[in-house]
Formats: sequence, C-alpha cells, structure tokens
Amino acid sequence: MAAFELIADGLRFPEAPVVMDDGSVLVTEIAAGRITRCWPGGRKEVIASPGGGPNGLAIGPDGKLYCCNNGGFEYVEANGFLAPHGIAKDYSGGRIERIDIGTGAVETLYRSGDQGVSLRGPNDLMFDAHGGFWLTDHGKVDYDKRCHDIVGIFYAKADGSFIEEVIFPSYNPNGIGLSPDGTKLYAAETYTCRLTQFNIVAPGKVDDAAGPGGPGIPLYRPAGYKFFDSLAMEASGNICVATIGECGISVVSPAGELVEFVATDDIFTTNIAFGGADMRDAYITLSGSGRLVKTRWARPGLALAH
Repeated sequence: MAAFELIADGLRFPEAPVVMDDGSVLVTEIAAGRITRCWPGGRKEVIASPGGGPNGLAIGPDGKLYCCNNGGFEYVEANGFLAPHGIAKDYSGGRIERIDIGTGAVETLYRSGDQGVSLRGPNDLMFDAHGGFWLTDHGKVDYDKRCHDIVGIFYAKADGSFIEEVIFPSYNPNGIGLSPDGTKLYAAETYTCRLTQFNIVAPGKVDDAAGPGGPGIPLYRPAGYKFFDSLAMEASGNICVATIGECGISVVSPAGELVEFVATDDIFTTNIAFGGADMRDAYITLSGSGRLVKTRWARPGLALAH
C-alpha cells in the first residue's frame, strides 16, 4: 500500500476533490449537503451549503464552482463506515449548481425538466476546452418501489443556455473524463464496473462507433467484487478510476490494459485529483471513513481546463 498523508478527517462522505492554487483542497460532503475547504494539518472551512447531495465538483471558465447535486441519499452506518443507501426520503431533485467560492452563494444552473432533460442524480462533470462540460447522471435506486433509474450522459454550456442528453442509455454512469487531446470521452459505470470510451466528433457530440448497441466502446472491465466510482486523467492519457470493494485506484491505459492498482484501506474509495508543481500530488477521498488523503503519484496528472 502507498504511503498516505491525512489531510482531513471527520468528513461526511467526501467526494470530488478540487486542488486549489493556495494549497487547499475543496471537497463535497454529500451526506452533509455542503462544500468544505480542507487545509493541510486538518483545518476545515465550510464554503457553501447547497443541501441535497452535492456530488461532482469542478471549476468553470468563470472561476466559479460547478456542482452536480444528486438530490440526496439515505445512509447506513456500520463498522465505522458510512454508505449511501437509496434515494433520500426528502429527495430534492437532481440539478447542476454554480457556486461563488468567495461568498458561498448557490445558483441553480440546470434543474430536471429544463430544456426537456431529466436529471435524477447528477454525479460527476469535466470541462472541455470549449467552455462546456460533460456530466453523468448516476440515477437513483428506490428500494421501496424496487426500481433503478435508466439514465444518460449529458453535455452542457457553462452559461446556463444549453443542456442535452447525448448518450442514452448508460447504466449508472459515475466518473467522467476527457483524453488529453480532447478527442475521447471516458465514463465509468458503477454496478457494471465497466469503463467505456466514446469518440468525440464535435463539442458535445460523439459518434456511434459501437454500432447497433449505441455509442461507446467497452474499454476495461475487471473481475471480482469491484465497482467503479469517479475518475481522473493522467497527462499520459491513463484513466485513474476509484474502485469500491477492492479499495483503491485502478489505473487503465487508453488501450484498455491495467497499468497498476493503488490500494487504500477504505471500501468506499470514491475519487482522485491531482495537483502540485509537478502534478504528482494525488488527493484521494476515502468516503466511508470520512477522510481526504494525499500521496505521491508515479506519473503526472492531467492539468484541467480551468
């Protein structure tokens, strides 16, 4: 197991680390409905409280935070680990929010129903070089009704003027990322534990390379008790996928080969982000135990668009 430095603990199911230039790291606390700035040494500061279930997070071209809010989960807690368990009884609807880092003001950019789209449980997002962003909708599980949403992958503009479901269906998509040259889109499905590649032919558009099965080429799918969560890209084009169950980060090459597996000690290892002068500081959310940790990575991460 790699050597990990504890940055912060006591977090309520942290996700979506965003590495800031001042050395702090922003995370969502999904179970607490808030966004928290974490400083080395353990200091924490709540910067916004959007409620619901703030999940994926990214900085946009205007310097504001863009947040995928899944509307909320129920949770179970056992053996020192917190875990989502179905749709929240007070589910507040899926939406995309824009947040002012300085003031904490929360603006709803897109909500379910806008421009004809259905947003059940927006999960993760990544901006491209054109100022738009790709996002996944993980959907919701309703155990009382014995149903699970069939959802998709979307493209939206940062100014709130356009959102479209580009890929449907996609089965519980979670992490999403773009290749360094912007020509490939990668999405990780949780319960199928499948990493899929899509070929981008124009901003917000993919081809139908997989043929009758719809767009998307299955790239990698491991055996065993594993589930994929969020992901980040390396500068080399490798895809680093947080892996639940086996506990760690699966690093997959663009050719669909497992480069390495970096083990952690939390069954709900959910996300990774890169920072530092050489982009080799890796920040990982260990959500079940409520920790944000840091380790040195073997290769540089990809610098984000914003």
